[in-house]
Amino acid sequence: MIKNQIKTVLLLGALTGIFLLIGGLIGGQAGLFIGLVFALGINFVSYWFSHKIVLWMYGAQEADRKQYHQLYATVEDIRQRANLPMPKVYIMNSPQANAFATGRNPTHAVVAVTTGILQILDHNELKGVLAHEMGHVKNRDILISTIAATIAGVISYIAMTARWAALFGGLGGRNENGPNILELLVLAIIAPIMALIIQMAISRSREYLADETGAKLIRDPFSLATALEKIEKNVSHHPLQQMGTTEATAHLFIHHPFKGKSLLNLFSTHPPTAERIKRLRAMKL
Repeated sequence: MIKNQIKTVLLLGALTGIFLLIGGLIGGQAGLFIGLVFALGINFVSYWFSHKIVLWMYGAQEADRKQYHQLYATVEDIRQRANLPMPKVYIMNSPQANAFATGRNPTHAVVAVTTGILQILDHNELKGVLAHEMGHVKNRDILISTIAATIAGVISYIAMTARWAALFGGLGGRNENGPNILELLVLAIIAPIMALIIQMAISRSREYLADETGAKLIRDPFSLATALEKIEKNVSHHPLQQMGTTEATAHLFIHHPFKGKSLLNLFSTHPPTAERIKRLRAMKL
């Protein structure tokens, strides 16, 4: 767990380093300030209201306590083990087996599961999945993801500015103190790619950490490992269509929900399922 936490800190530091590097290269404090305010504004809205937006996007409804009494009992058991407030529990009507957690902090957390996952997992496997999602809540991954998205968003804004600057002769003219067109083009192309890679690496690191946290909460890594095997097979047959949904929400789910993945594993929001299963089965509690 400590290793994954350190990795996250180092990756966030790398994102910040890229931001400072390109800021120093370009100069232009006014442009940087506008970009920062813009990205912070978007992520402020995302942080406070993203859970409502995501639940609306996927048509999730709050689970009826009588109909889903066993689901509530399982979540209640895990939240007591984690010493967390009881989250709201939502159901997403989909044959795909998946689950996600959202909410800005443990007090305002939401755990959502699909009808598909309730059909294919046994009690212990579902408990492993729910413990994983409560692990995200306990580790405050929504906050970490927001910070990463803020920095990456600023970098993307600066890169866009650099592309326009390169087209029109650079920032502040082509003088000896300012960046030349080649530098701007390199900045415009390389910086956002690096930021995306690091942001995705943070997401993968948090998935590993949630796996570990959840397994320790219920003292059972094997049920989650088995659940992940079933979920991967199910998702391949029942991918969500990206009509009305977006790749930007993929990192929320326990398994990438859309058909296909990024062109390169480097850009995937989730670690390889086989590696997650290997780590879980190697855990010693």
